[in-house]
Amino acid sequence: MAELSAERSLFHSEADFQHAFAWTVRRLDGALRVRLAVRQEQHEHLDLLCHGPGGRTAIELTYVTIRWNGADPHTGEDYALRSHTAAEIVRNRFVADVERLEHLCRSGPADTHGLALLLTNDHALWRAPAVDQPTRDREFRLHNGRRLTGLLKWGVDGRYFPPNERHLSGDYRLDWQDFTQLPGRHGQFRWLAVPVAGRN
Repeated sequence: MAELSAERSLFHSEADFQHAFAWTVRRLDGALRVRLAVRQEQHEHLDLLCHGPGGRTAIELTYVTIRWNGADPHTGEDYALRSHTAAEIVRNRFVADVERLEHLCRSGPADTHGLALLLTNDHALWRAPAVDQPTRDREFRLHNGRRLTGLLKWGVDGRYFPPNERHLSGDYRLDWQDFTQLPGRHGQFRWLAVPVAGRN
């Protein structure tokens, strides 16, 4: 991500981010085979799969933005970013990615590892709420310093929505990192990486 941020400050879309990330990985290590949109079971696709002498890494990449207009100082490109889905949906999707990667690492070859990566300029994702009120996505919050582990339920006051329930076998402490700082409101971009261990 440090290498990528030296070339690009932001991206036009999630597909743009995925392509740039894959390109950077391949440039940094020419021994790796990097594949985008690799088909998995149940008609699903893995964003990125890297094969190398040390094994395989399955990667899920998420890029969500809120409105920002300006130019990338690295490339001079103009951007008009839109606001995407609500933060609660992003949280649910990201935790689902971690759960899915755990499944892939358990069921795949012994040298398979995973990585869930989120890049955003939405501070609601990395900041803890000012007031800890019960919300349906409370157990899915991704703010800095939080831990994700065990059974995560979606709902409030005992009224849960089982299809959104996630169970994580790992224990993940969330540590956000700076990606870039651009002028204006919502110009700060940060990223979160959750590595998923393979089978012993």
